[in-house]
Amino acid sequence: MSARVPIVPLTSWQAALLLVERNAISYRSAWKLFLTGFLEPVLYLFSIGIGVGQLIESFEFNGQTIPYAEFVAPGMLAASAFNGALMDSTYNVFFKLRYLKLYDQVLATPMRTIDIARGEIMWGQIRGGSYSAAFLLVMLALGYLQSWWALLALPAALLIGYAFSAVCMALTTWMRSWQDFEKITLIQLPMFLFSATFFPVTSYDGILRFVVECTPLYRGVVLCRELTTGTPTVASVISVVYLVAMGALGLWLTRRRLDRLLLT
Repeated sequence: MSARVPIVPLTSWQAALLLVERNAISYRSAWKLFLTGFLEPVLYLFSIGIGVGQLIESFEFNGQTIPYAEFVAPGMLAASAFNGALMDSTYNVFFKLRYLKLYDQVLATPMRTIDIARGEIMWGQIRGGSYSAAFLLVMLALGYLQSWWALLALPAALLIGYAFSAVCMALTTWMRSWQDFEKITLIQLPMFLFSATFFPVTSYDGILRFVVECTPLYRGVVLCRELTTGTPTVASVISVVYLVAMGALGLWLTRRRLDRLLLT
């Protein structure tokens, strides 16, 4: 009589990876959707960074003069991580939560709400990170990476994706219908346009500049821009601390909200 093989329970991270694997399998037939998140910032770069760049010779940034396209490109890198994380952590999570009832099914297993939160955020990281890595290759091909500091641009983009994935997933738990996503657009578009993506933050004065500098996408933009141009300052340290704290808060809030929605 053969001895029984002991059943070893999954760790929390292994459980989260199972949810990541489930998402990867479900996207096998929808791989073209990944192209949209990559092409949008590339097209912006070509139309604005290169097109408008013919009219604007250069910008002064952290004591050095850089072409306009090199100024815009890292902003679009941060925006690609932002958009990838936002799309996956809002629309997709809402569908799974309210219509597919996927998380109710998952909780019928030994998995916990923290495993769901980690798994979805990790998947958002994979999706946003793939956009950012591809965009960095475009920047490299166009000659927009002038420093070895640019090697840290991909981890920076992943940090941006982590922060927005966690917070956006938490906010999605309060949404009741698809019409609520208009509020996401109301926040997404102004943040994209006015986070010093296309022009320096010095264009703003007084309280308006302070507000812009407090927005999470601006922190991501300044971090990516300082790394790709090889001019890191204390602003990059502030951005890292800001985004790490934002992600931690979002993860904690997501777990609390899932506990309330699914376990009570």
